[in-house]
Amino acid sequence: MQAYHDMVKYVLQNGVRKENRTGVATLSCFAYFYRVNLQAGFPLLTTKAMYFESMLHELFWYLSGEEHIRGLQTKTRIWDSWADAEGRLETAYGRFWRRYPVPNVGLPGEKWGTRWVNVDPATGRKVFDQIQFVVDTLKEIKQNAQTANLRRMVITAWHPGNAAESKLPPCHYTFCLNVLGDKLNCHLTQRSADIALGVPFNLACYSLLTMMLAKETGYQVGEFAHTLVDAHIYENHRAGLREQLERAPRLLPTIKLADKPFHDLRFADVKLENYHPHPAIKFDVAV
Repeated sequence: MQAYHDMVKYVLQNGVRKENRTGVATLSCFAYFYRVNLQAGFPLLTTKAMYFESMLHELFWYLSGEEHIRGLQTKTRIWDSWADAEGRLETAYGRFWRRYPVPNVGLPGEKWGTRWVNVDPATGRKVFDQIQFVVDTLKEIKQNAQTANLRRMVITAWHPGNAAESKLPPCHYTFCLNVLGDKLNCHLTQRSADIALGVPFNLACYSLLTMMLAKETGYQVGEFAHTLVDAHIYENHRAGLREQLERAPRLLPTIKLADKPFHDLRFADVKLENYHPHPAIKFDVAV
């Protein structure tokens, strides 16, 4: 994963010191971009051991559409610092992926994709399933040459009203799928990016999601691309990252998915193969 190492080097060399809400300052750069070829292997970092199972549990939590972490807490505690005593979150990515609120009554002239609108049983409000919209659109592109160049497969976890009040509004807040020939590509935009801890998980999570969607809709995987608006390294992460830079990347692992429909996939249906990383490096979380 030379692309990751290049990013670490760039921010260490060019970052500007910034104070922030956590009390731990960062070295920050504006608008860093990188891309990886998913056909070269699954981009799980090998210069430190990654907790693949935690990432996988988190991805399936996103896809569940839940607004709380009560089930996720039995598998991993990575969201505990931002949840209330009952496990509820002010912002939950999957809640907007699968149940994005839409107006009960729109303004004159507005149109809404009623095919993907449901009534949320918990609130009685109309909600839009962005994941199902993308799956259906990808299948339509595959079957109908007249739709081959559609560029509307955008999923957002950002709701302005929610973000204005949330303790931690979405960092990786929107992603876009793109079909080029027979390949499915994904571009993720992230407003705030913790390079030592968060970005390796974001890279692996969205790459795996792209692989899952490609398998469901009949495409080959293409590229994962990532724009980091505020790309930063916390000051207490610098030593660990310098140690990581001294390690040579190893061959990337591969992913094996069970032959099941996308919505039927579960944790046990995703297998990581041939992962042989260097030892883990401990990075403290800035909350």
